[in-house]
Amino acid sequence: MKKYIIVLLVATLGLSGCEDFLTVIPETQLSSGIFFKTETDFEQAVNAAYAPLRTIVNDRAYRLAEMHSDNTYYGRNVNFGAVDPQEDLADFSVVETNGVTANDNILQQWRLDYLIIARTNQILALIDEVEFDQDAKDNLKGQTLFLRAYAYFELVRYFGSVPLHLTPVNTREEAALPLSDEAEVYAQIIADLEAAVPLLPLKSQQELGRVTQGAARTLLANVYINLEQWADAENVLKPVVTGGEYSLIPSYGMAFSDNASNKNNAESVFEVQFLEGADGLNGNFIYQMLPRPLLAEELVEITGTSNPQQLDGEGNNIPTPDIIAAYEEGDLREDASIGYVFLSSSFREDKVYPYIKKYAKKHSQHNNTGTNFPIYRYSEVLLFMAEVLNEQGKDGEARNYLNQVRDRAGLGPVNSSGTDLREAIFRERRVELAFENKRWFDIQRTDRIQEIIVPYGQRIVANPLDYYYPPNRDSKPRPHVFTNLNKFYALPAAESDLSPYF
Repeated sequence: MKKYIIVLLVATLGLSGCEDFLTVIPETQLSSGIFFKTETDFEQAVNAAYAPLRTIVNDRAYRLAEMHSDNTYYGRNVNFGAVDPQEDLADFSVVETNGVTANDNILQQWRLDYLIIARTNQILALIDEVEFDQDAKDNLKGQTLFLRAYAYFELVRYFGSVPLHLTPVNTREEAALPLSDEAEVYAQIIADLEAAVPLLPLKSQQELGRVTQGAARTLLANVYINLEQWADAENVLKPVVTGGEYSLIPSYGMAFSDNASNKNNAESVFEVQFLEGADGLNGNFIYQMLPRPLLAEELVEITGTSNPQQLDGEGNNIPTPDIIAAYEEGDLREDASIGYVFLSSSFREDKVYPYIKKYAKKHSQHNNTGTNFPIYRYSEVLLFMAEVLNEQGKDGEARNYLNQVRDRAGLGPVNSSGTDLREAIFRERRVELAFENKRWFDIQRTDRIQEIIVPYGQRIVANPLDYYYPPNRDSKPRPHVFTNLNKFYALPAAESDLSPYF
């Protein structure tokens, strides 16, 4: 596998070259004026535009989109103390003043998405000016448009109105733009994806791990669903389900990447790439998603490493009793998704904690994994189709797609229609896509915050022991929990210091 070793300074943001398409190995610094001259240059630049996705899914997305729901919570370790920025997300108590917040998780998510946008804007501004193979150029341009659209889709769902940068930023003054409203941001996302779809090859014709036409169609359908443009979503998804490029893997547990194998499999529409080792491409998200304190001999049962080390601190993204109860009797996905570990050092009387088993793949070295993270799987495409068809009154077709997913899970078919079918699809998304950072966005886009999150918060306050609080009179939910139930996060305060517009 050939290595490209380069780093480019773009709009004061580092652009890193990659091994194949995701390696980041800084070597030197160049200017855009001498760098963007060849196909290889643009390939390296696109590689670097993928790179922030690793940090997003490894460190941020689970906190902002999964723990900020009723699917997962944190596991307090009284020997360690609180981690307020993370707990505030899980407790719906993010502190904000005048529309901004100092929460660092929110700031880092914002900066990572705009890092993708800065890198893709630089590519899109120059790629048409350089002559090289047209098919290769179309492919790279399609990937770039997808990545910019994906970053803006994250931003508009997290924040609503955001600055809409579409050209490279060359000066400090250009870095501050007014907030564009949601409609304008969504219009740009759609424009980017509509342009990307015809440029991108099918999965069978694309280098593994890169964006494909199917991925762009799925993202575009997700956008249309958020906008309740049901017929548009159906039309863009049809080629994904009829094209023969994707299929459900017979076993749900095998749908997810192993540490070094089963990556970008038949069910994978798009996933973020990781590689175990010392090249800087590894992840450790499973370690962040384990309860604590966890002794080395308890951890090794999960990870299988040759050098297990004790995990201390606060555990995060711990499956709640609510998600465990959401699985129907006989649902094969429950055992594949959730495991249990005994924490002998825990202060809780019941020292058995659940953890996210679907990402717990055996690997070699402590805190260093190569497990890929799924963004879109074919099962979600089927559930998208079920939803958009149900919303158009095509319930017979909708049930067909829903029941394909249920059959794989070992469950019987759903025969309901109308509103009951809509609820069945909503519930199915929860368990099929558990811990894939979908739950908050589903609650948000269906306007169910009051319906779902308010009683969830009441259950935590009333029964903290059920939600992993130790039996300690000082260990109980804080007074301000579940007081910020806004649809969007406040804008990051550190960025407001650089902009006069918020």
